[in-house]
Amino acid sequence: MAENPLNEPKTVLHRYFTGVRDAVLWKLEDLSEYDARRPLTPTGTNVLGVAKHLACVELGYFGWTFGRATDITLPWYDDDAEPNADMFATESESKEEIIAFWRRVREISDATITELPLDAPGHVPWWGDRNPVTLQVILVHMIAEANRHAGHIDIVRELIDGQAGLRAGNSNLPGDLTWPEYRARLETLAARFL
Repeated sequence: MAENPLNEPKTVLHRYFTGVRDAVLWKLEDLSEYDARRPLTPTGTNVLGVAKHLACVELGYFGWTFGRATDITLPWYDDDAEPNADMFATESESKEEIIAFWRRVREISDATITELPLDAPGHVPWWGDRNPVTLQVILVHMIAEANRHAGHIDIVRELIDGQAGLRAGNSNLPGDLTWPEYRARLETLAARFL
């Protein structure tokens, strides 16, 4: 049986990583600056801040870990930066600027993934004795990290305007449910356990 190049491990990992990054960018589409920045959880989670965070960690893991993009500095990682500064957009950072920054980071990441083998060694300064690492370890780590944060964004976006689903063209949600009735039924069920 012939091997399918689409099933090669690096191709599969890259495809899943690209898919979650695309989903996050889709969740930013059509949001005003206000809605993109709105903190909708007690800890301030907001769509644009999570996207900024993902861009930052992606640069660290696919750039700096493999000796690439070392000329790019992130002021919110300085010792004197405000705590959690990578989780929100400042007044001077627009949604478009953060998206453009992430697209630039994605080019760096995609080049790293394309050019290096899965067993390419890297060093994550903040991982201590878990070094050295390989590209495969970083890809798996970032797929998990990005999916975790994409879930946060899914919930926040749904709270903003009700938009839910996996990606444009495929919500991955049952189409035959009336959501208010469904939610009310679940609330009634939960109330039985008061």
